[in-house]
Amino acid sequence: MQTEERSVYLAVDIGASSGRVMAALFDGTRIELEEVHRFFNGAIEIDGEYHWDIHARFDSIKEGLTKAAATYGDAIVSIGVDTWGVDYGLLDANGELMGLPFAYRDPRTNGMEEEAFKRVPREKIYDTTGIQFMFFNTLNQIMSEVVTERGELEKADRLLFTPDLLNYWLCGVATNEYTIASTSQLLDVRKRTWATDMLEGLEIPKAPFGDITMPGTSLGTILPGIATETGLSPKVQVVAVGSHDTASAVAAVPAETDSHAYLSSGTWSLMGVESDEPVVSKQSYDYGFTNEGGLGGKIRLLKNITGLWLVQECRRNWTDAGEAPSFRELEQGAAEATPFQSFIDPDDTTFSEPCDMPANIQAYCERTNQPVPQSRGEIIRTAIESLAFRYKSVFNMLEDLTGKRLDVLHIVGGGTQDRQLNQLTANALNRPVITGPIEATATGNILSQLMADGSISSLAAGRGIVRASFEQEVFEPSDTEAFAEAYARFHEVTGA
Repeated sequence: MQTEERSVYLAVDIGASSGRVMAALFDGTRIELEEVHRFFNGAIEIDGEYHWDIHARFDSIKEGLTKAAATYGDAIVSIGVDTWGVDYGLLDANGELMGLPFAYRDPRTNGMEEEAFKRVPREKIYDTTGIQFMFFNTLNQIMSEVVTERGELEKADRLLFTPDLLNYWLCGVATNEYTIASTSQLLDVRKRTWATDMLEGLEIPKAPFGDITMPGTSLGTILPGIATETGLSPKVQVVAVGSHDTASAVAAVPAETDSHAYLSSGTWSLMGVESDEPVVSKQSYDYGFTNEGGLGGKIRLLKNITGLWLVQECRRNWTDAGEAPSFRELEQGAAEATPFQSFIDPDDTTFSEPCDMPANIQAYCERTNQPVPQSRGEIIRTAIESLAFRYKSVFNMLEDLTGKRLDVLHIVGGGTQDRQLNQLTANALNRPVITGPIEATATGNILSQLMADGSISSLAAGRGIVRASFEQEVFEPSDTEAFAEAYARFHEVTGA
């Protein structure tokens, strides 16, 4: 590793199952990413509740920063943090965390949408926020605080989403970054600030909701104690990046035109387009699309789709049973299975939580009068073909909502490594699929930092750097007639 004449930027990128500290070496035209530290993340159960051990995660971050300081020294310019969306912590008047944050899969959100609709009509919530209704949205988590009268919300001085909280511990500045706040279903999608009238209607106290900070804003230098503990220079800046991981991933899409859609592919799949203004209409409401904040003032018009969670959960079940197949073995088995035998709706609620996924896939096929997949290869083939066809249905919706043909799908993130699914998707869409970069979230995180210190002038300039820095692979569509016929059957069986 050589840092001569290259500045170093650190991306702290945390997902629901793991986190990394990544270093980006930037020479003015290209980014080179190096993994500094990887650590576990996962919800923990305490008295029947699911929480994030956020203190342990912060210790892991500091361990990564310590390694980075030892490796790159004074070449480090700044740090940016991105995480999954919707989850938050509450601070008291002394700035102390009021208990471990809840994890979004905690069942406290059960029935909370209905409680919200008693106070504010469903259509009004969507018109105000532009956000897709999902069981784990922050709105539902907050409603559980209101309904159960836990009392913490009334006592809280600030509400900070997960990356906001980590930024606060790094630099002492408490603020709500725009892209992560936009996932909450509590933000006015047009004004891009808190939906105060809606909060009042929902009987949610407004006091804990602070100022909104746009991505690409420097929050200040790291705290002296962090500098001492990690060995970082006290001049290192903390930048509010696109702190929702999908916002950063979308920022790294190496597109050259506006006639594209993107797919951030991982445990979740998020498909959408970028828009200058929110798209909030009866059609977008009926389709279940969401409008989240992006970099460069953009709106991410997208839909959440259950993604490679289907395959990951199958593999977990088989591993727990002592079989431990590799992903490569599962891919090979799927390639050998007969195509188009059975289909599932990936977004059916029976697949949304930890479960016996192979059995649930089989049960879905049985109750919809389809052949029941038996082998591991047949089950995985059913899952990934269904994913590809679900991508097609959402892609079609995007063309309806935007009123234009989308010429290409860019896939970014870890899911780009599933080349079989990439080809199935190209075939289903009858459009070229371009994949890369794999490390899209960390890359987009870095682009925000480069904009913050003036190293690049715009998101478009940043995407040029992404194209110069990372390889892309093109998957051209084939067998399109057979896939069109199979898609008609998929839609008939699943309604998706």
